Amino acid sequence: MFREFLARLTGRTGGDTPPASRPESHEVNGFRVEVVNERPDIRTADALARLTRAFELIGRYAPERLAGLREDVREIWVRRFPCRAAFYPDHRACLVELTFLVNPRHTAAEVASSIIHEGVHARVAAGRGDSPASKAEEERLCREAELAFGLALGEEPGADVVLERARQSLLLADQEVAPDIDWQLAARRVAEADDRARPG
Repeated sequence: MFREFLARLTGRTGGDTPPASRPESHEVNGFRVEVVNERPDIRTADALARLTRAFELIGRYAPERLAGLREDVREIWVRRFPCRAAFYPDHRACLVELTFLVNPRHTAAEVASSIIHEGVHARVAAGRGDSPASKAEEERLCREAELAFGLALGEEPGADVVLERARQSLLLADQEVAPDIDWQLAARRVAEADDRARPG
């Protein structure tokens, strides 16, 4: 099921899987951003504004992380997905989930933290920095980067949420910090949510 998601995201589909809409190309903070927005209730301009703000926070509070992203990530994908963010090493692409990006319950700091998280995966995939021995160890490196970012944020809105999420994740057992995902169930939930968002 995960491969079907990836096929939709990259536009390489087969069988009965419908192709994703043609992405819109933009630029944010020097990154090429490919947006697929099939949600009539979401303005692409709002997603791009929030993404811009997230990169501003990274540049201000974690400039070394931003420099690493520029080395390791070729482009940013904004589209629907079953989790907040993901990294695709074959494409050197960082995905930021569309509804998470624009949801007012989440701050730009949380978005930035998720991008930093995926930046650690990108760095590992590029063979730079630490070489974790397991998936769980790699996830903990990501959470440690989120924690450091949260501490650097100071009084920025959402800093407390970033810190709490990172701290709680670092307490989890290996299976919990890097869980197996039922992609079929995840796909069904995404489709159901999108169906509810369509008018009529």
